[in-house]
Parts: sequence; C-alpha cells; structure tokens
Amino acid sequence: MLRIINERTLFNYVRSNSLFTHRNLSYKSNEESHTDWFPPHPPPPSPSSSKSVVRTVCSLVCQSYYQQQTQFKSSPTHLNLPIASDFITPEEAITVVASLADDAGSMVALSFFYWAIRFPIFRHFMRFYIVAATSLIENSNLERAHEVVRCMVRNLGEIGRLKEAVGMIIELRNQGLDPCTQTLNCVVTVAVEMGSIDLARKVFDEMCERGALPDSSTFKVFITSYCRINQIFQVDQWLTAMLDKGFVLDNATCTLVLSAFSENGGINRALWFFHKMIGMGLKPNVINFTALISGLCKKGSIKQAFELLEEMVRKGWKPNVYTHTILINGMCNKGWTDKAFRLFLKLVRSESYKPNVYTYTAMISGYCKEGKVNRAEMLLTRMREQGLVPNVETYTTLVSGHCKSGNSTRAYELINEMKKDGSPPNMCTYNAVIDGLVKKGRVQEAYKQLDIALRHGLQADEVTYTILVMEQCKRSDLKHALVILSKMIKVGIKCDIHLYTSLISSFSHVKRMSECERLFDDAVKHGLIPTKETYTSMICGYCRDGNMNSAIKMFERMSAHGCVPDSITYGALISGLCKKSKLDEARSYYNAMMDKGLSPCEVTRLTIAYEYCKANDPLTAMKVVDRLEKKLWVRTVNTLIRKLCSEKKVEIAASFLHKLIDKDKNLDQIMFTAFVTACYDSGHYVIVSGIQERISKGIG
Repeated sequence: MLRIINERTLFNYVRSNSLFTHRNLSYKSNEESHTDWFPPHPPPPSPSSSKSVVRTVCSLVCQSYYQQQTQFKSSPTHLNLPIASDFITPEEAITVVASLADDAGSMVALSFFYWAIRFPIFRHFMRFYIVAATSLIENSNLERAHEVVRCMVRNLGEIGRLKEAVGMIIELRNQGLDPCTQTLNCVVTVAVEMGSIDLARKVFDEMCERGALPDSSTFKVFITSYCRINQIFQVDQWLTAMLDKGFVLDNATCTLVLSAFSENGGINRALWFFHKMIGMGLKPNVINFTALISGLCKKGSIKQAFELLEEMVRKGWKPNVYTHTILINGMCNKGWTDKAFRLFLKLVRSESYKPNVYTYTAMISGYCKEGKVNRAEMLLTRMREQGLVPNVETYTTLVSGHCKSGNSTRAYELINEMKKDGSPPNMCTYNAVIDGLVKKGRVQEAYKQLDIALRHGLQADEVTYTILVMEQCKRSDLKHALVILSKMIKVGIKCDIHLYTSLISSFSHVKRMSECERLFDDAVKHGLIPTKETYTSMICGYCRDGNMNSAIKMFERMSAHGCVPDSITYGALISGLCKKSKLDEARSYYNAMMDKGLSPCEVTRLTIAYEYCKANDPLTAMKVVDRLEKKLWVRTVNTLIRKLCSEKKVEIAASFLHKLIDKDKNLDQIMFTAFVTACYDSGHYVIVSGIQERISKGIG
C-alpha cells in the first residue's frame, strides 16, 4: 500500500475535528498536532472574528465572480480578489470554499480554489484540497472534484508529498469519487517527473485495482520513461500490453521505442515493431530508418543495414549525413575500411550532404583500428582544410592509434594540439595513452601519464582501473591487482562482472581457488550477475585443482543466473573428470553436450577418446568419436592414431585405422608414416602388412 498515513483517521479529522460544520459556519481549531500537514501560521482569530472574515471573503468572491460572468460570459478559473493571501488563514480558506460550494455553487467555490492555490500557504495545505473535493462531491460535481484532486497531486508532488496525495485519492473513493483515467495519468506523470518510476508503477497497479482504466497516454508515459533509462525489457512489456489492448502509438513514441530497441541490442525486436508500426498505419521517416540501420550496424549486420537503406530510398526518403555516418562507422567496425572509404568519398562528392566531424572521426577510427595511422593523419589534415574542427573524440581516436603503434611521441603532440584547439584531453584520452603504453610494456611511463591526468583535475575511472588491474594480471602480480581493485571500490567506482571474471581467471590459472571463491562471492554481493565466462573460469580452476565436486556444483549453479554452458565449459569439466579417471561421468557430460547440438573442441573429443583407449576400452572410445560428423571424426581419429602410436598402443591404433580406411580412402600420410614406424619399432609387422593389403585392394 502506498499510504503513509492513516487516511481514514485523517479524513475524520478533516471533516469533524479540525474544520467546521460548514452549514452554520462554526469554526473549530485542532491543528497543533498536525503542523506537518501545512505551513505554520499565526494562531486563528476568535470565532466571531473568523466568521466575519469568512463572510467578507465569500461576499467578495461572489461579487468578483458574477462581475466577470457578466463581462466575459464565461466561468473564470482565477479571480482577482481585492484581498491579500494573508488576509485569511488556511482554516478560514477551508470554511470559505465549503461555504461557497453550499451557498453559491460549485463554480464559484472552484474559482476561489484556483485563486487560493496560487499562494504557497494554501497550495501546499492538504486539507484545503480535501474539503474542496468533498464539497464538490456533495454537489455531485465529480468532474470538478477530479480537477481539484489533480491539482493536489501536482502541487504536493512538487514538495515531495506525492505518496500522501495518492493516499488521499484512494480514500476519496470512500466518499464517492472513484479514481479516473485522467487522475491516474496525472499521478503517474508526476511520479515519473520526480524520477520515481517504481512509485509510478505501484500507483498504476493500485489505482487500476480500484477502478481507474488506463488509456494510451498511461502506457505512453511508462514506455517513454523506460526508453529514457534504457530498460528495454520493461519497454517491451509495456508496449506489448498497450498493443494487446488495441491502443495505437503516435509517431514520436514509435521513434523513441525504435531507438531504444536498436541502441540497446534489441534490433530483432525493433524490426518486429517497425513492421507492426507500418501495419498500424504509421509511416516511417528518416529518423526511424536511421535508428534501425544503427542497430543493425552495431550488431554487425551491415548487409541487412544496406538492404534497409535501399527500402528507405524506395519509399522516397533520402538518407542524410547521419545515416551515412552510421553505415561508415559500422563498416569500419566490421573491418571493411576500404568499402567505408568508398561511401565516404560519395559524401565528399555529394552536393546535398557533406561529411561532418563525426563522419571524419568514424573513418579515422577505422584506419586507426587497422594500424593505418598515416591515412588517419591524412584525413585529419583534409578535415581541417574543410574548415571542420576536430573534437575530443577525433583526437582521442588518433592518440589511441599512435599509442598502439608505438608512436607515443606523436600521441603527446596531438594532446598538445588538443589544448591549443580549446578541446583539452579528457580521461578517455589519457586512458588511450595509458592502455597503449601498458600494452607496449612501458608501465612506468603509463603511471606518469596517469599522474599528469590527475594533476589536471581529472579522475581515474572504471576504464583506467581496469587497464591497470588487467596489466597486473598479465604480469601475474595478483597481489598488486587486488590492491588496485580495493582502491577502485574504496573511491566508489563500481567494478563490472568482466573485471571480476578476468581476476578469477588469473587466480584459477595458478590454482588459488580460495581467492577465486572470494571474488565470485563479492561480485554477487555487489549485485553483479556472473556470466558464462565467470562460471567457466571457476570450473577450469577447480578442475586444475582436482576438486571435481566443487566444479560440478559450480556447473549446476549456472542455470540460477540464466547462464547456458557452451562447449568450452563442458570441455573443461570433461577434461577434469578424465584426469580423475571418472570416465563414465565425463561421457555423460559429453553426451549431454552433443545432445544440445554443441560441437566439442579438439582437445575435449581427443581427451575422452584417448582416456578410454588408455583404459583398454577402445569400443567405448569408438562410440564417443562416432557421434561426431564426418569431417571432425576423420580429424580426431587421425590425431588419436598418432597419439596412440607415440604410446606404443599399435593394436588399438590399428582398430581405428581400419575404420578410418572404411570412411576415408585418402589417408593422412604423416599419420600413416607414424603408424608404420610404431609397428616396426614394436615388431608388429603383421599389422602393417594387413593394413597395406587393405589399402592396396582399395586402390585397385
């Protein structure tokens, strides 16, 4: 329940103790224990004085209202009363609005209400809204009562008292005012504007249970809000619920949804919604197409992106420079820099659209990724000739490219140019320098650059710490890696699961599983979700350590975090079980892997087959490899025969060779030479003779 206070108690207080019996204008004061509900004000005057003020204000309100009615022939929503807000107290204002509703009608009372809430002393006084609303309810003017309630929501929401306002809305249902769609939308909108989407969701659920029916605007508020915070799963849920109810989205919201899906990895869902949107009668525009093209490029589906571009042109829309920039960036990320450059040249030659800073930056980034920094520099020169000023991202991309190629001198020159151009380097720039230096083994110089960044007022971020931690892991200095991790957490920077996974992998390689377990538990404690790679690193570590029980338990835990083991995970577990001679368990996991359509790596399939051969069970070894498709079968058997020959197990090797001849007449000569040599060395001349006879008959 959203109610913070006991609404029934409050209502009784409002209607009986603290207010008045408004039909005879009597006044009772009982606010000393409820000062938190409204701003403090001077003690109320005597009852006779208060009645005089109320009568005066009522008279002025009626006079002003009817004068405006006569002059404008319409009902004014605001009065210009010849009195100041401090002429009456909040308690007297309550009496006035109730008295006017009884004696002069709802519209006169409402005009005074709107005059009063212009002033903070009344605007943030909850009882004023309650009495105004209940007075209008008693006059059977429910529409205007809802108006008052919505004002209460907006005005109390601005001072953080939305939950109290919602509690009053629920209580007013007992007074005959059922929650309506407009009020629901008002509450949800205010909650979202306050940044409390969870509260909006609770309000939605509670008010819908009590009779408020959501409309397209309600769903739009939630869809828009979740789009802005990139929670596409929630966007999908609300979108589906909205469409199921037959509501139609406007083009602006459709554009927002498409962008949210496309930018956050939900391109397939975006494409589905795109065609659904067309089916609803909405016409896609350049922005919609560009958002989809961006999502496809991020996924690496460049061909599909160009197909969509062609569809866009067929529908009469011309791609703009942003559309082309996205395609150029997508091709560069794919490694198709030459193709990207051809599209770039089309833009250069175009009369309609010219490449902008972002287009140049995309091309420069593509060349830097391929190590073609000279071409990137040429583009920088060309860019300046076109009158375009490189931004921080442009410079940072070039700095990164030069650092990775080992030219730190040019990187430092670019940083100085940045300062002269009025685009001082940010932490991303220094991270590029630090990363490049670390990868070249110049760790001390990297730390000097970090010191320079800190002296310039920049703060090391998650990327900085990750670079340093990874370098320590690479150098096997795990103690120092943990020190950096602790400092990172201490300064309030959140580690992601990938950093924890890298540390776990490093510790597992040296069989320090107690540290791995602590890191794993810390990651979960901080709300991070272990990935498939995290679990695989743990399983590999346990297998190296010979602790198969823990490895199996970790394997079984994967499903709890929605992780599906891949062939690497299975392979690690199978290899570990084989080393412990638990061949039946290993084969069980091997079969489970094959049943799921996963292809075992060469090490896995060779290990389990060889271990069965080693245990003098070649028939089971044959069954293991027989589950492989022909190409993998041939490759595995060839390697297995060579390994068996190196161990002088020529009889078992011969059984595999006979079956290999049945499947593949083109024997691997290296394997066959190794087999013949092993047979001669061990005196198995008959085996060699029999094999050669079969081969001769097969050729003949």
